[in-house]
Amino acid sequence: MKSVTQEADNPLGYQKESKLLINFAVPCIISMLVTALYNIVDQIFIGQGVGMLGNAATNIAFPLSTTCTAIALLLGIGGASNFSLELGAEEEKRAARSAGNAMVLMAIFGLTLFVLVTIFLTPMLKFFGATSDVLPYAQTYTRITSIGFPFLIANTAISKLILADGSPKYSMMSMLVGAVINTILDPIFIFGLDMGMAGAALATIIGQIISFCISLRYVFHFRHVKLTRESFHLSQFCCRHIFALGASACFNQIAMTIVQIVMNNTLSYYGAQSVYGGEIPLACAGIITKVNMVFMAIIIGISQGTQPIVGFNYGARKYGRVKKTYLQAVCTATVLSFLAFLCFQIFPRQIISIFGEGSEMYYTFSERYFRIFMFLVIVNGIQPVTSNFFTSIGKSRLGIFMSLTRQIIFLLPLIIIFPLFMGIDGVMYAGPIADAAAAIVCGVFLVRELKELTQKQNQTLAGEAL
Repeated sequence: MKSVTQEADNPLGYQKESKLLINFAVPCIISMLVTALYNIVDQIFIGQGVGMLGNAATNIAFPLSTTCTAIALLLGIGGASNFSLELGAEEEKRAARSAGNAMVLMAIFGLTLFVLVTIFLTPMLKFFGATSDVLPYAQTYTRITSIGFPFLIANTAISKLILADGSPKYSMMSMLVGAVINTILDPIFIFGLDMGMAGAALATIIGQIISFCISLRYVFHFRHVKLTRESFHLSQFCCRHIFALGASACFNQIAMTIVQIVMNNTLSYYGAQSVYGGEIPLACAGIITKVNMVFMAIIIGISQGTQPIVGFNYGARKYGRVKKTYLQAVCTATVLSFLAFLCFQIFPRQIISIFGEGSEMYYTFSERYFRIFMFLVIVNGIQPVTSNFFTSIGKSRLGIFMSLTRQIIFLLPLIIIFPLFMGIDGVMYAGPIADAAAAIVCGVFLVRELKELTQKQNQTLAGEAL
């Protein structure tokens, strides 16, 4: 039985679930929106200051941004999930070890990615689908932004640990400050100093470094654990748990990266065979991907906001609170998905216009792509919330499977097969079919898990009655 002190010290175990979800999800949403804004703000200013080729270049570089996010979520969500489970079980030293090990891994992975990108920059960008016209812009942008990769990874990952420690507002602030700085510096560097792509990249890494410094300060002031030198000694057992619990969120981002690379190459190849050419599909798809990132940032923020609540209460064997938190999260995500559906169907041209001007053919393609590819966005909130739910309760393999359903199992094969018969339109129709299939699979596994939680809840109540 949990001690009275534990209950009094940590509101995760007793405060109303809806209030906790708001307190934790809102800062998570803002933090995720900030991550999206690093890309979308650059896209807007680059579109206005550089043009269509600049927009296409940021789309080519985008897989590296999702790679950074994948690593950050692997270590951040993995470390935070383990941290919450151990804290719920009153194992403070093991919780501290999880946080310390995660931070050491952040440094190793971040520096390794920077070195690899620096060495293999040009062949990597060509592999991502860069045409000869787009390549110089992508090289300029990526060469500078890669300097910020270690800071971006560490800041994003540490923010998840800060959240798990019960400080969602600080987690939000650490991300928000960098985005504000990036937004201020972008027009100064791009227009005022006429630095173009280099200015956008420089503004981005300055914001990332400042955000990292704010997050690093919290490392010395955790509320529920005390980090010691021993906490940073890598443990094979601890690292294995971090990787297992973070794999779901990581694989979801890796899946996005793989799909983006394949899609870029597909759009370039089939676009060149169509009336649109290779550059228009690349630029339009990049914009739509970034806009979708804003919507998905909200959904993923909700799913991550549930993590400390679900993880703590599952570790404390309060299964009723676990189930209620999940159901509230998935219902909220579905309502927001419906609002996104309305925006994407009614205002596609207005949204595209924010990112700069283009030809009538440019707008024609972008409107069709928006309306068709995003047609079933209304069910897109189910998969990330469910995937993170399974990870939070320690069922990492099921979480990984859920994270792969839409991107790898369904969307990737479809964007390869459909264009063989439908040309570039095949990419558009692959989206809604993959969305529907992923939602159905998540629903099947979810019903089974909710029944199991109800059984555990009844058994726990029966045991307490005895």
